[in-house]
Amino acid sequence: MVERITSRYRKLVFVTWFLTLDLIMFGAFVRLTDSGLGCPDWPGCYGKISPIGASGHIEQALQAMPYGAVSFSKAWIEMIHRYVGSLLGMMIIGIVYLAWRHRRELGNTPRLAIVTLVAVCVQGAFGAWTVTHQLMPLVVTSHLLGGMLLLALMTWLAAREKPHAPIAAAAARWRGWMAGGLILLFMQVALGGWVSTNYAALACMDFPMCHGRWVPDMDFHGGYSLFRGLGLLPSGEMISQNALTAIHWVHRNFAFLVFAYLGVLGWKMLAEPGLRGPARLLLVLLAAQLLTGLTTIFFQWPLLIAVLHNGGAAGLVLASVTLLVRLSRAHGAKIPV
Repeated sequence: MVERITSRYRKLVFVTWFLTLDLIMFGAFVRLTDSGLGCPDWPGCYGKISPIGASGHIEQALQAMPYGAVSFSKAWIEMIHRYVGSLLGMMIIGIVYLAWRHRRELGNTPRLAIVTLVAVCVQGAFGAWTVTHQLMPLVVTSHLLGGMLLLALMTWLAAREKPHAPIAAAAARWRGWMAGGLILLFMQVALGGWVSTNYAALACMDFPMCHGRWVPDMDFHGGYSLFRGLGLLPSGEMISQNALTAIHWVHRNFAFLVFAYLGVLGWKMLAEPGLRGPARLLLVLLAAQLLTGLTTIFFQWPLLIAVLHNGGAAGLVLASVTLLVRLSRAHGAKIPV
């Protein structure tokens, strides 16, 4: 009986974790195809449950603005993202139910599952605000960070259920360093989201310099003004090229710090058998992120590479959280997981 309950719970956790990763990738596709306003209301599409029922409204929007934010393809992309998000929420409710009802059999407190449920509810709210605030960069970037936080929580839940080789007590010394690396990684994700939501990926078309200079002309105040509309400055004027350059330049250069920090840390942890798998994944994904980031510049932001770059960031969160959970299990570690 206990084995059957445990098996069912683990399967649900791993399927939900995989769906969370997929949803983050698809969310990047929504953002990069400019489909975020494919249905300009929420939760339905022009008040209908699907774009089929809203076809008349979509046709009118197309006639009014043939190259605008609304089209049949964009409406379907946006609504599929919402459908999958709703399914994810229901699956997390199922995890909470099982974690609470069978907490003795599972041997874990349901607290983490409950926190994950709260996180997915908040994420749903940000999804609605993304539409109602007309793709405001601060809201869209917060939505991206919320997705990464949700992935981190689901990875934590999944990592608790996956066995691994014992980890020596000496490895616990890396726990604080790994926590610091995860903070740096989330900062870089925020900077990358700010690049994407402000369409600043092509603000610097050369590498390693930007506009032929190591430190080009930049407007940090305009670029990092948080409370403003898409493509605008707080004054209502169009955002300047110097502001876009500042957004791109900061993300690009902060990436070198994250790459060096996590690269050294991952290399150090390869020596521990219980950490070798996620440490190797961390190193591979760092190299892949560097490659896709550079390719985005040289090939002018092709959609597939941009989505893979977002997926690589999610993979780095996944690997980092797995390492942190395993380090917390090292002999002598005092953090309950």
